Parts: sequence; C-alpha cells; structure tokens
Amino acid sequence: MTDLVTWAELGGSLAAIGGAAYARHAHPAAYWSTVGLPVSVARLLASYSSTMDACGLTVEPSRWRALAVKATTRREVRPVPPRRGMIRPTSTGLRLRLRLAPGQEPADVAASAERLRHAWGVHAVYVREVKPGVVELRLVGFDVLRKVRMPRRMDVGLLQVPVALKEDATAFVRDYRAVPHQLVLGATLSGKSMFLRNLITGLATQPVVLVGIDCKRGVELAPFAPRLSALATDPEQAAELLPVLVKEMEDRYDLIKARQGIAPGTPDEEITSDIWGLPENERPAPVVLFIDEVAELFLIATRKEEERRDEMVTQLIRLAQLGRAAGIYLEVCGQRFGAELGKGATMLRAQLTGRVCHRVNDEASAKMALGDIASEAVYAACAVAAELPGLAVVGDTSGGWSRIRTPPLSLADAAATCRETAHLAPDVPALTPFRPYAPPMPVKASGPVAAPRPVTD
Repeated sequence: MTDLVTWAELGGSLAAIGGAAYARHAHPAAYWSTVGLPVSVARLLASYSSTMDACGLTVEPSRWRALAVKATTRREVRPVPPRRGMIRPTSTGLRLRLRLAPGQEPADVAASAERLRHAWGVHAVYVREVKPGVVELRLVGFDVLRKVRMPRRMDVGLLQVPVALKEDATAFVRDYRAVPHQLVLGATLSGKSMFLRNLITGLATQPVVLVGIDCKRGVELAPFAPRLSALATDPEQAAELLPVLVKEMEDRYDLIKARQGIAPGTPDEEITSDIWGLPENERPAPVVLFIDEVAELFLIATRKEEERRDEMVTQLIRLAQLGRAAGIYLEVCGQRFGAELGKGATMLRAQLTGRVCHRVNDEASAKMALGDIASEAVYAACAVAAELPGLAVVGDTSGGWSRIRTPPLSLADAAATCRETAHLAPDVPALTPFRPYAPPMPVKASGPVAAPRPVTD
C-alpha cells in the first residue's frame, strides 16, 4: 500500500512538472500569473540585500545609523542597499521603486540590470527614472514579443496611436505631436505593411486628413480608400499631388500669420506659431501623408523623369522641414533609403526624426535607419529573425531605442474600420480631385428570401 501511494505521489509530481513546463512554453502569461510571479517575488524578498551588495549598489550607512546598530545589536555594520518601495505585480511582470542613496545615479542601476535579471529569475529588467533620486524597476517575467497582447488601458489623444508593443511590456505610441516625421524600413515580409496597417487604422478613428502615395498601383493603400482624402498610385499622380500639399501648407502659414498680426495689447497665449495655437473653430485638420515604397519616387529612366523626380524630392523636403507647424506630418516607408537613390535622399532622411527598422537584408540598410542613433540599435536590427514578422527596432534622434512588435491585424478588419469611419474624414477642397473611388458595399439580405408560390390552374 505504501508503494502504491509513493508511486501515485511521484506520478502526480511528474504530471505537475510537465504541465508547468507546457504552460510556460504555450501559455507564458498564465504560467507567470500562477507560478512565475510567486517564485520571483520570493527570490526578490529573500535575496534583495545580498543581490544589491553583489551588484555594487550598496553604500556605507550614515554615522547615526552605524552608532545605533552598534549600540542595539552589537553586530558588524554592513553597507545598506537602496530603499525599496512596494512591489506591484502586473500581468507581465513586477514593478518596484528604489530610492537611491546619496552618490548613486540611475545609470548605476541600469548597468546592473542583467545581473538583477539572473538573480531574480525574470526575462528582463528595465530601469526608468521617475524623479531625481527615485528609479522604477520594471521586471518582465516572459518574452512579451513572442505573442503580442496590447495593454487594455491606454490613454491616448489626438494624433497618438498605440501601434505596437515594446519589449518592456508597454505600448509604443506613435505621437505625431512629439515626433512629426518618421522613416519605416523593412524587407519584404518583414511586417512593414502590418505596421502601416495598424497605424492607418488607429488614425482612421480620429478627425485627421489621411493622404497616401502608393506607387505599387495602390495595392497597399487602396483597401483604405473610403477613409483616404487623397491617393496617388504612380509617380505621375504623386507629382500632381505633392504641389497641392505644399500649397495647402503655405495657405496654413498665411492663416497663422494673419492670426499673429493682431492688436499689440493681445495676450501672449493668443499669439501662436503653429496651428495648435489657433482657436478650435479656425484650426485646420492635421494631415498625415503616408508614402509606401519611397524609392519609386526617386527611380528614373529618362531625362524628363529626372526633372519630375527633382521637383517631387524638393517638395517632400519642404514638407518635412516646414510641415510640422502647419499640421502636416510624414510617414515614409521603404525597403532601402540611402544616398544611392539620388540627390536629396540624404537631406530628406535627416528630417525624419523617428526611425523604425524591421528585418533587413543587409547591415547597410540598418545603418541607413539607425546608424546615426546608436550602434547597438544597428546590431539589434540585424539580429531580427525572419520567423518573427512585425519585430522591429524603433528609435529617434535623441539616441534612445527599443525593440517592438506589431500585433497582427487582417487586411479585411483594417478595411472594415476604414469603411466605418469614412464619415470622419475632414473636408479639404484642394484634395477633392485626388480622392480615391470607394465602391459601395453590397447590401446583404436581412433574412431568408421566401420562395414564390407555384402557379396552378
């Protein structure tokens, strides 16, 4: 009888271990909530002081504390770690705040993030400065980019779109007010189109003018035609559309200047240098220009095409340099974008503050996007595997960068969203000639159609 109980207990233990291993691989979020979270919290509480000491994050105690310890306990005075705040569990990891000791800085904690990850048995540790002297540790329990699940609660405003998930389990929000123009690079099947699809879908629900240039005959942007205010599907149409956008930008500057030419006694808050300082009833709607396969605008075969190319590049550079104050923003996508495209390519790229680099076919393409930001970002972009479409490295000219992954979104769902939000497209008379044709959707029958009664004598 005892042997039977022993074998039953052993079988139950093996089944539990096997189930935990399966859940860790197939359902990492569920495994973290049931097993990983309690284990990591126990490790953190049990080894906090020793881990901080091993990482060199402890300091000598104050004189009064040392005297108190000697007087009350008569034990050896040891260095003290940073004061730890309350542990806050999340669906993907843990969060806790540390109050740094005098002489410490956030960079000291960030340099020990890898050691903390191994000591506490988590997937990654990220450090963020909250205020002077206080940092927040975000512990991620599993690889959140393997299966993307966007946060449920996200507070976003106008021209802000949560388009992807960052590796620290926070949402990557594309904020056009903070980063006006962006360059998106990626090879075929790297997830660049999915990124663009999520971005357009997020903007479709806002009162924003969406304009597209898709020189692949519109195969990428044509499904969103009901929501687009203008669409050019070849370089000839793009050459006609860009001057209209430049004229719209100039008209908006005239509106801003007219607002500035007011009486000398007007309060300062009524004087503005961009459209966001205008009264809401006078403010024109912001414009976002999507350019897919930007290299098609640079490629030429004849001398006549060279003149057209130079005009388009000049207009794009003007929009990139002056468009922000007029509420015109650029989202430039392509597979490569470097000096080999021709005159003006490097100058245009320099105006694109945001950079997103998906999987590329060579290191030179990664350097085009991220080389002027950080060398570590270039190496991270070159390490993106083909089995992970949608994974990218995002950065800006401030030097910061992070890995992100776009959640899957079918083309049918994105097109349906654009059809449902077609009424939100602001009216811009100058863009009316370029508005794409959107065929009406067939009306489905509400119920079964009754068969006709047979004719009798």
